[in-house]
Amino acid sequence: MKPVALLICGALGREVKAIVDAHAWDIDIYGVPAMQHFYPKRIVASVERRLGELSGRYRHVVVVYGDCGTAGALEPVLVKHGAVRVRGPHCYEMFAGAATFEQLTDEQPATFFLTDWLVRNFERAVVRGLGLDRFPELKAIYFQNYEHLLYLVQFPTDALLDKAREIAQYLDLPLEVRVVGFGELEDRLSQLVEAAA
Repeated sequence: MKPVALLICGALGREVKAIVDAHAWDIDIYGVPAMQHFYPKRIVASVERRLGELSGRYRHVVVVYGDCGTAGALEPVLVKHGAVRVRGPHCYEMFAGAATFEQLTDEQPATFFLTDWLVRNFERAVVRGLGLDRFPELKAIYFQNYEHLLYLVQFPTDALLDKAREIAQYLDLPLEVRVVGFGELEDRLSQLVEAAA
């Protein structure tokens, strides 16, 4: 039986792989599709199915997910399978850091957040995912209460920054860019992996 596996949200794939490589962890990584965020109950079902598949193959499974809209429904699944989860409500808070995220949301509560994954996948995840390609009039409804667009950058590139500017123009929102790297994700993940090893 191998010691540790990671079960991760697909939206964190590049970041988690970079963290694993930087620490030279001998660890297996399994994913759950990021697009399931549109249906949080599917996150719970998919995580439970994957944990069932991994049962008996690893001494410990670390789930790299926030609560992500599941309203606490992930927790009993983790307990059932003896898995642990990286703390935090979602990746925006992990990347920004708890204190910074709280300050940001207190000061600008009407903020729409972007990460590298969401910038790369905005067309698929938001435009097509919300049906805005078929019903463009819905954009004004979905985004009517947002006043600010904040891009939390993991791996800075000119191409992603240009794409973020296009998204800001599409949403007609002012763009702020903060290079945060992995934020607190790396420390939170490291603590769990090292405790499990």
